[in-house]
Amino acid sequence: MREKELLSYKLYIAGKDVEGDGWVYTVSSRSLLEDVFTSVSLKRELERDPQAEAANHPYVVGRCAVATGSSIDLATEAAAAAASAWAAVPLERRMRLGTLFREELLARQDEFLEMLVAEAHPVKLARWELSCLLQVYSEESLGWYRQQMHTAFEHGARRLIVRRAPDGVVAFNPPQNAPAPSAALAVLALMAGNSVVVRAPRSIALSTMWLMRDVLGPLLDEVGAAPGVLNAICGNPKQTLDRWLADPLIDDIFYIGGSKEGLLFEQSCVATGKKPILELAGNDTIVVWRDADVPNAAQALCEAFYGSGQICMVPNCVLVHPAVADALIAEVRARAAEVRPGYPDDPDVLLSPVRRSERFFGLLNQALERGGELITGGRRTELDGTPSDTGVFLQPTVVKVNGLIGARAYDIVAEETFFPLLPMVVAEEGDDADILERCIHFVNGNDYGLRNSLWASSEQVIDSFVGRVSNGGLLKVNDSHIGFLPYLPSHGGTGLTGGAFGEANYPMLKTSHLQGVSIARGISPVDTVFGS
Repeated sequence: MREKELLSYKLYIAGKDVEGDGWVYTVSSRSLLEDVFTSVSLKRELERDPQAEAANHPYVVGRCAVATGSSIDLATEAAAAAASAWAAVPLERRMRLGTLFREELLARQDEFLEMLVAEAHPVKLARWELSCLLQVYSEESLGWYRQQMHTAFEHGARRLIVRRAPDGVVAFNPPQNAPAPSAALAVLALMAGNSVVVRAPRSIALSTMWLMRDVLGPLLDEVGAAPGVLNAICGNPKQTLDRWLADPLIDDIFYIGGSKEGLLFEQSCVATGKKPILELAGNDTIVVWRDADVPNAAQALCEAFYGSGQICMVPNCVLVHPAVADALIAEVRARAAEVRPGYPDDPDVLLSPVRRSERFFGLLNQALERGGELITGGRRTELDGTPSDTGVFLQPTVVKVNGLIGARAYDIVAEETFFPLLPMVVAEEGDDADILERCIHFVNGNDYGLRNSLWASSEQVIDSFVGRVSNGGLLKVNDSHIGFLPYLPSHGGTGLTGGAFGEANYPMLKTSHLQGVSIARGISPVDTVFGS
């Protein structure tokens, strides 16, 4: 029998819990490693018969109601009905929501971590995800958003205002690999004065519904938001997105997913008059210069393996100055061996299971056939780290590629792989000025553009890199690649990462638009026009 009560969430529409059409169930990620057959059988049995005794099995964590087409539309209608009144609420009152949300996350961080662990996030990685939200909603960041949202000037007899106005109804489509932390960005759209509809992924809905219904919903009540400002539904992705695209009440759609699908979705948004806000794939580059702090650089490189590489903002490619290549490779090999599999509640585990690994081996084999050198890894592994042909984990894998010229002929360099698979491209020998030029050109030539990093001591090299690297939404120098900081964007990028309108993404600003306002007294229009 279970120790805790089964978590159960209906659809959350206009401040009410609404019945859905059946349920989807969450079983603990630990159970998937202990007994995958039983876990899958439990889910299937309960989706056929919610009253089955299987609901009392300790593997079963919770359930979420599934939205029909009519309830998807009902959520949109509720958001549209509430949008005007919420937009009229003063900015300072709306901004208070960010502070309250951060305080609630801190007070309930153990619950937040438990939710993510139940959905297969290693607890150490879940703490990193929490750190993201704590920075996004830090007082420093909130102050910066407030400044961007409304600035006033005195100009003679006029008061001039540059402000951002909410777009209206914003629909959120978070990804399966990090649904709750991504859905939490909806708070930024709410602070901007929008009403929102959040789709919890049908295959992994529990953490998102918990965060929206139990954490955020009461906070909106506290700041006096009308029912309908927040709506959360669990739905089929295609059905939900198609209805959002067709619905004239939706203004923006915040889409997080793969580049191919996302760029096609962007076209559909533009064709139907929606603003697309895209967070797509990343293929991040780290450059390690000859005078880099090698041990610390190696630590940043090994962030590539966190969550088994199934995070868009981890490093995906390393460019190495030939003078430091051997030392860096040795350091990365040693540190990669410390990144291990295990149960997600183990505080030292960072690898996640990878259920479908055929593409991993296809990418690896192509790289080796084209001349790449396997430095470490390259096999499946069991829960205890034992190499195996049947394990559900993949070893952290590093491949050395010689030369920047032709490096993008390797798919592991040119594409986001979404595996614990890191190519280290050693630049050709030459003059330092030429090597730097080639590295900057290589980074700017990346079709993706999420984050870029540099490890170097030379101020000249740092200045050249900072001044000339133009793609991407964030640039880190001598720092964690995946770490979060106040003021700076947590998301966003260019190219295949952000689409045609890609840039650094501050969701509060992206879900609003600039307006200029002039308030005058005692002004003659004739004098204004003709300058008399």
